Amino acid sequence: MKTKCFLLICILFYLVGVGAQAQQWQSHLVQLGKGGNLIYPPDAKGDIIPDFSRVGYHQGDKEIPNVKVVKELSPKGVNDQQQIQEAINELAKIPLNKNGVRGAVLLKKGIYEIPGTINISVSGIVLRGEGLETKLIATGAEQRKLINVNGNGKQKEVAQTRTKILDTYVAVGAKSFKVANPANFKVGDNIMIFRPGTTKWIQDLKMDQIEARENTTQWKAEDFDLYFERKIIAIKGNQVFIDNPVVMAMETQYGGGEIYKYTFEGRISEVGIENMLLESAYQGDTDENHGWDAIWMNRVENAWVSNVTSKYFGYSCVNLGTYSKQITVKNCTSLAPKSKIEGGRRYSFNNDGQLNLVRDCLADEGRHDYVTGAKVTGPNVFYNCKSTNAKADIGPHHRWATGTLYDNIITDGDINIQDRGNWGTGHGWAGVTQVLWNCTAERITVQNPYVSGNNYAISVFGTKHKGRFKDRPDGIWEGFNKKGIMIPSLYIKQLEDRRK
Repeated sequence: MKTKCFLLICILFYLVGVGAQAQQWQSHLVQLGKGGNLIYPPDAKGDIIPDFSRVGYHQGDKEIPNVKVVKELSPKGVNDQQQIQEAINELAKIPLNKNGVRGAVLLKKGIYEIPGTINISVSGIVLRGEGLETKLIATGAEQRKLINVNGNGKQKEVAQTRTKILDTYVAVGAKSFKVANPANFKVGDNIMIFRPGTTKWIQDLKMDQIEARENTTQWKAEDFDLYFERKIIAIKGNQVFIDNPVVMAMETQYGGGEIYKYTFEGRISEVGIENMLLESAYQGDTDENHGWDAIWMNRVENAWVSNVTSKYFGYSCVNLGTYSKQITVKNCTSLAPKSKIEGGRRYSFNNDGQLNLVRDCLADEGRHDYVTGAKVTGPNVFYNCKSTNAKADIGPHHRWATGTLYDNIITDGDINIQDRGNWGTGHGWAGVTQVLWNCTAERITVQNPYVSGNNYAISVFGTKHKGRFKDRPDGIWEGFNKKGIMIPSLYIKQLEDRRK
């Protein structure tokens, strides 16, 4: 009898295991090859899901450093902003070490009252607290940034290096293309891939015929030039190989593309904000005359924000500007924003830069918690983040973001990738090559723009919604409300493959 029972138990476990295996499935777009690495079957045009692994601090090739403390401060109750700024300014005079670092300012436990803004404008400085017991409060009635990390200037084209891309069609996901004059370049060069805005593209996208209302602006070709920062990793004949993929197809019919070398002398690097609580004083739940961004970063690369909690700010916990690049934001929390609940407010983790990574973060009571803005050039990644008590949607917000991965995002609100029409001043098509992977939301809209590529919903959970305009082309959906995808995180698997 015991033997029969044991056999029955063994059979039951076997059947459960077989059933679990049967429930696993693979995407047709990204699959596990025989050796365990990912393979990417192309579509009819040659487009594939791009490699999103080279984002964040040093493209994921280096761990965020534990920078040595060179200055410790304790709150005085008066002139706290002044003493912090003086410590930063003093540290700025120390030469950079071989790793591009000067040192860290440690803010000991206590409350620091900040009536203005703390500014970091040079490389190699870390501002570190001792966790939630290090509290910086943006005092006073003024809308502003509490911590401002910002270099100066912008990218400059190196004269006489511009050359045309020769391919009639450079597919999404491609990491190489042919150019007219490869002699202008060498391995290691920083290059800009320039994709011009054209009238034909605007017309085919129908963004010159947005239904007008007050303040609606039709899209204009000259406003939609796109600039993608890349590095050359190899040159073979007239074929140039780049470190990060193309995330929007370049087509001769829409002006093709060009590359050129560039410099950015004013951009700073190796800056970190760590382990602290940032709060804003406020006068009421809809008060807007108080701290707006807890942390703002622009004109900075290879930097990070980690283990920071913000409370009561009107706009963001972390806001990454257009010229931010290779920033990692991780283990951060945005709580209890104070503002009206309407446009231009509560963008908890906003990214307008490129090659940035936001991971393992939490937002509560935000509107657009994990979001990109206009003409954002990817790849960019939001990974393993959660949104609770959401007041609006997650996703590309307006005017054509390119190449964003939303991976394991959970929200009790909506995730939308769509034509937003005349919302705002004419948001229009929010983006292309937007990939939802293993995400969960109350409602989900994924639409394809009329031209220039696809948007994807792979293993997403929720209610499928037709979006603002029900007649727009549907995106590419796969495994909707279907559990058991064999690649639970695209970003993590792509990173693992690259590090092998």
